[in-house]
Amino acid sequence: MDSFGRTVTYLRVSVTDRCDLRCVYCMAEHMTFLPKAQVLTLEELDRISSAFVGLGVKKLRITGGEPLVRKGVMGLFSSLGRHLQSGALEEITLTTNGTRLAEFAGQLADAGVKRINVSLDTLKPELFRTLTRGGDLAKVLAGIEVAQAAGLKIKINAVALAHDNAAELPELIRWAHGIGADMTLIETMPMGEVEADRTDQYLSLTRLRSELESFWTLTDLPLTTGGPARYVEVAETGGRLGFITPLSHNFCEACNRVRLTCTGTLHTCLGRDDAADLRAVIRAGADDAELMEAIRNAVDAKPKGHDFHIGRELAPAVARHMSTTGG
Repeated sequence: MDSFGRTVTYLRVSVTDRCDLRCVYCMAEHMTFLPKAQVLTLEELDRISSAFVGLGVKKLRITGGEPLVRKGVMGLFSSLGRHLQSGALEEITLTTNGTRLAEFAGQLADAGVKRINVSLDTLKPELFRTLTRGGDLAKVLAGIEVAQAAGLKIKINAVALAHDNAAELPELIRWAHGIGADMTLIETMPMGEVEADRTDQYLSLTRLRSELESFWTLTDLPLTTGGPARYVEVAETGGRLGFITPLSHNFCEACNRVRLTCTGTLHTCLGRDDAADLRAVIRAGADDAELMEAIRNAVDAKPKGHDFHIGRELAPAVARHMSTTGG
């Protein structure tokens, strides 16, 4: 529990800063990735994650970069699955760009994963190629199909981009609901230096919701997951739609999550430069009690809210890229 009385039950774990796509709002085109020596081993990731489970975390989300590009990552899923079997952990989930789902969906299901988030901003192959700097939409769609066949529940995440996919978002929502997937829209966040001007691409989801309500019936759902999304049901599609609005509506008051980077840095707030170095703790020979104490101290210092603002000439709220943070 942090100093504001919020109970942390959700840990997002980045297993790599690497990705096989280069989405324009997430990464610079020519990224410099971390040396392997700085990245936690799979055993270290397991140990720190397990310490969080021992402290009461109930949900783990494996993220990247693109987590499925990490060699041996399915071994981590299998190992962490012991906490599902013991009942200490309620779920292990995954956020992916979908490019490797066709290969790994069956193994994910076997490891106890029940649902995954797939980042997908457009159904237009050329626009997808542009936004991801070379990605193949067909590969992602095929991966989603294989994942659903394996029994995985899918949620589609899309970043709302004023000049690229804004007009397409209703179609994207219809498609997601049509395949039985939930959909969440996300405002672009000022994280890391990228070539694109986020000010030009920023689309207020508060405004977008008003536009959607001009032709759809949106009913607020009383979901209190502690997460940033506010959910509605779309009567006309029968599906659930979430809005993540860090800029137009702060979501900090019920935040229940912290993030572990692939280098072992614990960030208790997405939009602050707070950090605790858990890699240094474990590589200095700390036992499990000392590791848990370091985690408690970091969570106790979790800030009340983030510092996200967007505008011309404004530097990003934090210098680190989302791919490094574990988003």
